[in-house]
Amino acid sequence: MGTTGRTESPRERYRQQVREEVKEKAWQQIAGSGASALSLNAIAKQMGMSGPALYRYFANRDELITELIRDAYRSLADAFAGAGTGEEGAGRAGLAALAQVLRRWALEDPHRYFLVYGTPVPGYHAPQDTTAITAEMMSVLLDACTAEAPEERDGALEEHLAGHREWAGSHPDAPPSALRLALAFWSRLHGVLSLELAGHFTGMGLDPARLYAAEVAGLTA
Repeated sequence: MGTTGRTESPRERYRQQVREEVKEKAWQQIAGSGASALSLNAIAKQMGMSGPALYRYFANRDELITELIRDAYRSLADAFAGAGTGEEGAGRAGLAALAQVLRRWALEDPHRYFLVYGTPVPGYHAPQDTTAITAEMMSVLLDACTAEAPEERDGALEEHLAGHREWAGSHPDAPPSALRLALAFWSRLHGVLSLELAGHFTGMGLDPARLYAAEVAGLTA
């Protein structure tokens, strides 16, 4: 450990270990009953603790859900940030590479995917600071879209996006064609993934991976 680094006390390390165990139990609950049924008291019972004791680590259900959401977004943001191969510039990945990262991340843990991209948890409102992590992902996506977007076209959506670009964050000057491509990437690929992970392609006799690949090819043509 570096001499300038702060050394955690045994109490801090124990606290972090307990928080990680609570989150692990929470994911198990979500897998079995869904996020809306998440119960700190049930987790406390599993861990051999009282409810009040567990509340020293997470004040309430919403705080625990927020931590799970932050972890989920962070893992995807880090995957996006690490998707570059170096061939297209330092830290920059193409749309096809980002699409594969997104699919691998979604299939790796469908419950994590649905927590952040599925039906909102009733009564839960995510704090504003979670948008900072999603902005990191959008920044990487807009980098790729700006490099790969087709020529500008005078369409109604492009005209609309030219005046509604607040969501572009660190890319306020991105051309409307890049904004359109980013929205198409996000909506079309999440559409396929959501249907696949929810089992809606089951029994149709098709390979969702091929459908996904066709959508990616259409976006990157």
